[in-house]
Amino acid sequence: MSDPIALWLAEHKHFARLLDLLEQQVVAFHADDGPNYELMLDIVSYLRYFPDRYHHPREDVAFARLVERDPGTKALTEQMLQDHRVIVAAGTELLSYLQQVIEDVVVERAKVEAAAATYLVYYRRHLALEDRELVPRAQQLLTPQDWEEVVAALPTGPDPLFGEDSEPRYRELRRQIALAAPDA
Repeated sequence: MSDPIALWLAEHKHFARLLDLLEQQVVAFHADDGPNYELMLDIVSYLRYFPDRYHHPREDVAFARLVERDPGTKALTEQMLQDHRVIVAAGTELLSYLQQVIEDVVVERAKVEAAAATYLVYYRRHLALEDRELVPRAQQLLTPQDWEEVVAALPTGPDPLFGEDSEPRYRELRRQIALAAPDA
C-alpha cells in the first residue's frame, strides 16, 4: 500500500479487529466458558510484536513532523508516545499471564482480567484518539517529503498475520478473523 495514511488507518482497523476477538475471549474467560488461550496468546503476541517493530516507528516520525508543522499538537503526540509505552507494559503483563495459564500455572483470575481490561481500554482509546485527532491533522499538514521520511522509517519485513505470506503460527487466528468478518 503506497498511501501512508491509508496504510496507517488499515493497520488500526486490523488492530481493532484483533482487540474485538481478544475481548470475546476475555468474556469467555470471565464466564469460565472455554476461552481459547492459544488464540488470546497469538493476538497479544502479534499486537506486541508487529506494531512495535513496524507501525510505531512510522508513527514516531509522523508525530515529530506533525509537531514541527503544528506545535499545538505536542501534548497530544507526547500522550500518544506515552500510551505506546503503557500498551507495551500492559501487553507484556498479559502475555506473561496467558503463557502461565497455558503452562497450567495457577494465576488469579482477577489478575488476568485486570491485565486484559487495562490492555483493551488503553489500546482502544489510543487508536480512537489517533484516528480522530492525529491522522486527520497529519493528512492535512504533512508534506510529501514528510511522508517520504515516514515511509523510510519502516523496517522491511512482511506483516506476519495480515501480509500475503502470513506465518503458519497465525493460521487459527486468520481463520477466526475470517469467521468474525467474512467481508474483510
